[in-house]
Order: sequence, then structure tokens, then C-alpha cells
Amino acid sequence: MIGEVCYWIFNMSIIASFMGLIVLLIRKIRFIPHRVSVFLWIVPFVRMLIPLGLNSPYSLMSLISRITTRTVTVYRLTEDLSLSTSNTIMAAESYDPITYKVNILENIFNVAGIVWTAGAVTVFLVLVILYCASLLEIRDAVPFKEDIYLSGKVVSPAVYGIFRPRIILPSSYAEKDLKYIIRHERTHIHRKDNLWRLLGFFAASVHWFNPLSWLFLKEFLSDLELACDEKAVSSYGRNEQKEYALTILEYSGKRNMFASSFGGAKVRSRIENILSYKKMTAVSASVFTVMVLIIIYTLLTNAG
Repeated sequence: MIGEVCYWIFNMSIIASFMGLIVLLIRKIRFIPHRVSVFLWIVPFVRMLIPLGLNSPYSLMSLISRITTRTVTVYRLTEDLSLSTSNTIMAAESYDPITYKVNILENIFNVAGIVWTAGAVTVFLVLVILYCASLLEIRDAVPFKEDIYLSGKVVSPAVYGIFRPRIILPSSYAEKDLKYIIRHERTHIHRKDNLWRLLGFFAASVHWFNPLSWLFLKEFLSDLELACDEKAVSSYGRNEQKEYALTILEYSGKRNMFASSFGGAKVRSRIENILSYKKMTAVSASVFTVMVLIIIYTLLTNAG
């Protein structure tokens, strides 16, 4: 059983890697705002966590299947609609249950399954320990106002927690910066960015053996910050945007990977992104939305 799980995890990881590399290329297109392109990360993370998908003749997998993969139908919903999984390994004769082409492959995947399980549990426990340590770091935070707390143990403002998020400010915060800090952190809360961070870490821990999964996580977290900045400054004038950017420079110290931090991500990239920010018109927003939905559809569906 563990060997079959490992077979499909490896298979999902290969497909997710390919889709993630495509997302990395697309996000390099400068005219696409980060608050739009960040949604493209849905594709590799869904591919990492959900093995099944709908078939479509317009799927990118239809093109790839001519070279290296095949589609395995798992459940037929209707005559024309079925759930399937894309199989890039193709090391089996049949798939329910898996019957391997060569007997030794069964032993290889059984051993690999044990290694994968041990690795996934270890990575998960390490992340839990680090998360608990980050919460202990702010347990002495004192209330400031509403959901905002002050702590002498943090050097950069951040949002901690998912279901009852709290904004933690360093005790030495400057009054002149408060407006921009709170705007940024409340934008994180509104966008539920800590929940998306958690899902990203979970996906990477499942695919701990794949270095690309950690690269995707790193770039995804960076894009969350860039998208948050764009949303936060969307109603600011040019002078306020510059002040916001200067405030980021001031708090670009130590970061916590489990919290949405005001000084997080690559500071230079964030400042350049803020200073080059342009508001989207209703038409451009619609065009970008449709474009991203089409990309997600073609990358998430399987060969029809």
C-alpha cells in the first residue's frame, strides 16, 4: 500500500515540478501584476496535493502526453466527463491495484515509500516545533489596541496566527510608520495570507524530497508579499507610496517564516514593485483575470 502511495506521490511531484517551472516563467512577464500572477501558484500546489483532475482537450497535458505521459481514468462521472490522473512514470501494467511491469519495481517503491514516510513525518515535526517556538517568542506580547500587540522580542511587524490573527509590533516602533505597518498587516489578514502560507508549507513537506518544491514555496511566499504591497498601496498617492517603501527599508530585519511580515521577501524587489505600481483599469483587471483563469485551466486539467 505504501509503495502505491509513493508511486503516485512521485508522479504528482514530476507533474507539479513541470507546472511550477511554467509558473516561474510566466511570473517573469513584467506587465502582469503580482496581485494577479500570485494566483498561478494554485497550479503546482494543487498538483502536489490532489492526484485527480478533469480531462480536457485544451489541457497542456494533451500536448505533453504525446511525448512522455499517459492519462489513467479513475472514475467516470458521465459519458463525457471523468476524473483522471496524469501518469508520467508509466512503470505499471495496470493501476487498480498497481501491477508493475517488472517485479523488482514493487520492492523499490515499497522501500521508497518507507523513506518518503519517514522524511515527511520528520519535516512535518520540525515545522511544528519551529512554529511552536515562534509562538513562544511572542507569548509575552502586551495588548496595544484591538488585535495589535507589542513585543520586545520581534524586530519586524508581522501577523501571527490563522483563525485569530494578531498583529505583533516591535516595542520600538515609530509612530510615523504605524499607518503603513497596520495597512500592510491588515491587508495580509484580509487576504488570509497566513492560511496560504500554511498550505504552501504542507505541500512542500509532502514533497520534501523534491528541491523544486522548496524553490516554489520560496517564490510563492515572496509573491504573497509583493501582492500584499500592491493591494496596500492601491489607494495611495505617489508620495505615500514612497513613504511606504521607506518604511519597508526600516523594518527589513529578521523575518519569521510562519508569519506574514512587514519586512519580508526581497526588500529591493518590493521597493521597485511599489515605486513602479500602476492602478489597473476595470478592462485591464478583467483581461488579466480571464488570462489567469485560462492558464490555470490548461495547466490543472489532464489530457482529454
